Amino acid sequence: MKINCIAHWLHHHFFKLLLMVHILGLFVPTLGQQMRLVSFGKLYWFDGSFLEMTLPVVMLSFLLFNAGIAIKASELLQLFKKPWMLGLGLLANLVIPLLFGWGIASLGAFWPNHAEIQNLLVGLALVGAMPIAGSSTAWSQNASGNVALSLGLVVLSTMLSPITTPLIFHAFGWITVGDYSDDLHEIAQAGVSAFLAFSVVLPSVVGILTRLCLKDVQVEAVRPSLKVVNSINLLWLIYSNAAVALPKAFASPDWDFLALIIAVTVTLCVVAFGSGWVLSKLTKADPAERTALMFGLGMNNNGTGLVLSSLALADHPLVMLPIIFYNLAQQVMAGVADRVFSEKMPKISSFSNNPLQ
Repeated sequence: MKINCIAHWLHHHFFKLLLMVHILGLFVPTLGQQMRLVSFGKLYWFDGSFLEMTLPVVMLSFLLFNAGIAIKASELLQLFKKPWMLGLGLLANLVIPLLFGWGIASLGAFWPNHAEIQNLLVGLALVGAMPIAGSSTAWSQNASGNVALSLGLVVLSTMLSPITTPLIFHAFGWITVGDYSDDLHEIAQAGVSAFLAFSVVLPSVVGILTRLCLKDVQVEAVRPSLKVVNSINLLWLIYSNAAVALPKAFASPDWDFLALIIAVTVTLCVVAFGSGWVLSKLTKADPAERTALMFGLGMNNNGTGLVLSSLALADHPLVMLPIIFYNLAQQVMAGVADRVFSEKMPKISSFSNNPLQ
C-alpha cells in the first residue's frame, strides 16, 4: 500500500520534479557530471563500433527494459490490426522533422549567429531521429486512443531505429555545415549503430520477452515498485544530462539564443501534434486513431537523444538544449491534448507515463 502511495505521488508531481532536477543540474552539476565518468566496459557491434557502458547508458537501458515489461501480450497481438495506418504514422514521424529542419535551416540564414543555428539544427536532428516515446501510449490510452496503433508506433519505431536514425542524421548532415555536418554524418555511419542496438533495441526486446514469460499477476505485483524505481532512475538520468548542458548555457547566457530555442521547439511540438490531427483527417480516421496519431507523432524518446548527444557530441553541449526544451514542451502539449480528448473517467494504462520513455 505504501509503495502504491509513493508511485502515485511521483506520478502526480512528476512534472514539478522534472523542473526541479533541471534546476539542480544548473546550480549543483558536479554529481551529475561525475556520473558520466562511471563505466562498466565496452560492447562491440558488428561494424566495429562500440558502446561505452557508462552509468547513464545503463540507466537508459533499464528504462527501456522496464517499458518492454509493461507491454501486455494481448496488446502485441493487435499491432498490425491496421498496417496502412501504422505505416503512415511511421512515415510521418520521419518526414515531419526533416521538413521542419529544412525550414529552420532556410530561415536561419537571417539569424546573425551562424553557430547558434547549427547547434539548433543538430539538436532538432537528435529530437527527430529518436523513436516514439513509450509514454505516448499511456497518454493516448488515457485519452481513449487506439491502444494497438499507439503501441505499434512505439514498438516499430524503436525496432527500426538502427535504420531510421542514421537516415535522419545523414539528412540533417546535408543541411548543416562544417564540424556540425561532419559530426552528424560520422555518427550516422558508425557511432550510432552500437548505441541503438545495445541501449535501445536490446533492452526493449529483452523486456518484451521477459513480459511474455511472466504471468499478469506476477507483473501486477511488482508494477508499483518498478514505477517507483523507474521514476527515480529517470529523474537521476535527467539530472545528469542537465548537469552537462545547462551550466554552460547559463554561464554567460545568450538570451536571444535561448528564446530562439524555446520558440522553435514549441513550434515543432505544436506542428508534430497537429500533424497527427491533420493525418487523421486526411485518412478519415476515427477519434481513437486520431488521438493515437497525435500523441505518437508529438512525443519522442528524448532520454535516448540526451544520452546520445552527451556521448557523441560532447564537444557541442549546446545541442542538448533543444532536446531538453522539447521534452518540457511535449509534456505540456500532452497535458493539453489529454484534457481536450480524454473522457471523464480515464483508463489506466499498462505503460509507464514517464516523459522520456
